[in-house]
Amino acid sequence: MKGLVKYDKGPGNMEIREIAEPVVQPGLVKIEVKAAGICGSDIHILHSDIAIPVRPPVVTGHEFSGVVTAVGEGVTTCKVGDRVTSETAYAYCGKCHNCKTGRYNLCDERRTLGYWFNGAFAKYTVVPEDRIHLLTDSISFEEAALLEPAACVTHAVMDLATIQAGDVVLVSGPGAVGLIAMQVAKAHGAFVIVSGTSVDADRLTFAKKLGADRIVDVTKEDVLAIVKSLTHMGRGADVVLECSGSGRATATGIEAVRKQGQFVQIGLAGKPFELNFDRICYKEIKVTGSLGSVWTAWNNAIKLVEAKKLNLKDLVSHTFSLDEWEKGFDVFEKKEGLKVLFKPE
Repeated sequence: MKGLVKYDKGPGNMEIREIAEPVVQPGLVKIEVKAAGICGSDIHILHSDIAIPVRPPVVTGHEFSGVVTAVGEGVTTCKVGDRVTSETAYAYCGKCHNCKTGRYNLCDERRTLGYWFNGAFAKYTVVPEDRIHLLTDSISFEEAALLEPAACVTHAVMDLATIQAGDVVLVSGPGAVGLIAMQVAKAHGAFVIVSGTSVDADRLTFAKKLGADRIVDVTKEDVLAIVKSLTHMGRGADVVLECSGSGRATATGIEAVRKQGQFVQIGLAGKPFELNFDRICYKEIKVTGSLGSVWTAWNNAIKLVEAKKLNLKDLVSHTFSLDEWEKGFDVFEKKEGLKVLFKPE
């Protein structure tokens, strides 16, 4: 079968290759991939500027959905024909403090699907039974391919932050992750401002259609002034969700959040940048990063989609065959769409 393989370390070194079809082993589930999404981290893997361990040669891709075609010995929670998606934390130690407290996303031994183990940019992939999440018929394969980024967002917004009805939330970066974050914040009753640049004009317009209360092009408007004007006595946003990975957006978010407010860094910059850390002290801001997801986040994401509180379907802007992977990556990098999917037929 064909697979999109990162075949060596260093920038580039990625191509379609003929690879062996995986054989199911005890405790594993074989899945025929129906839809697989491009993630920003796949771009980082292509350019070799990501801190998460990658083990070439490896089939890339970790946001996906599909149908179970075989189960290994001992598997009891799913069966052939089930519609499923999967978590990406393929392996972790299970013994460290983080694993034992349910934070296996932070395990030092965590090894990820599409980074260390062959992923979803192929017709078939295999994952451990415990990573599987069953899908109801109400969730399409295209929507389900976005459940991984949705789970990352629900982990950031629901596990690591606290949003109350009436809070003012600033979401920086109107990509797929930012638009999911906006919807999750809205589901909690927040007033949500979404900011981006002139490059994001179409995405900002779409954010408004999805329910954003205010959109801001930071190249044309002063986002800090707007946040002040929309908050009580100009105190600032209650919560800032930084989804762009821009160092400038992070610095702006630190200024935009109110004293004793919450700041969550979701986007990855991929490189160091300067930040006036003293501002965090002077304002007593609660700052946290967010990495990946855990089971509760997946459960929350699935429930939000089932309850029609989270629209993932309309985020899909492009669909390509696996042979068109370079075109798909190019569209993603140029921000010409929102979510780009492969159909590895």
